[in-house]
Amino acid sequence: METPADTAQGRSDPPGRCWCCGSIDDPGLLVHLGNHPEVAMCLPCARWAAKEAGAIEDRSKSGPLVTVREGFRGLRHEVLNRNWHRHPVFERPLRWLGKHLP
Repeated sequence: METPADTAQGRSDPPGRCWCCGSIDDPGLLVHLGNHPEVAMCLPCARWAAKEAGAIEDRSKSGPLVTVREGFRGLRHEVLNRNWHRHPVFERPLRWLGKHLP
C-alpha cells in the first residue's frame, strides 16, 4: 500500500538518501530543497550543485574574477581527467582545495 511519502514512481526512498548520488546519511546532514522538502542532497552533492550554479552564472559575466574562477574550473577538470583526485598522496589536499575554491 502506497503512502503519501511515496514518490511519483510508486516507491519510497529512505529519508536519509541523497537524490543525486544515492548515498545514505543522517537526514539532519542533508540539504533539502525549499519547495520540495522530499528532495535531499548530501553535502558533497550540494557543493557540486553550488559550483555548477556558479559556473552557469559566470557565463553571462565578464571581468578578472570570472577569468580566475574559469581558470580554477579548468584546473579542476584537468585533475579529474588525470585521476589525481584518487592518488594516495594528492587525494586529501586536492579534495580540501576543491571545497574551498570556486
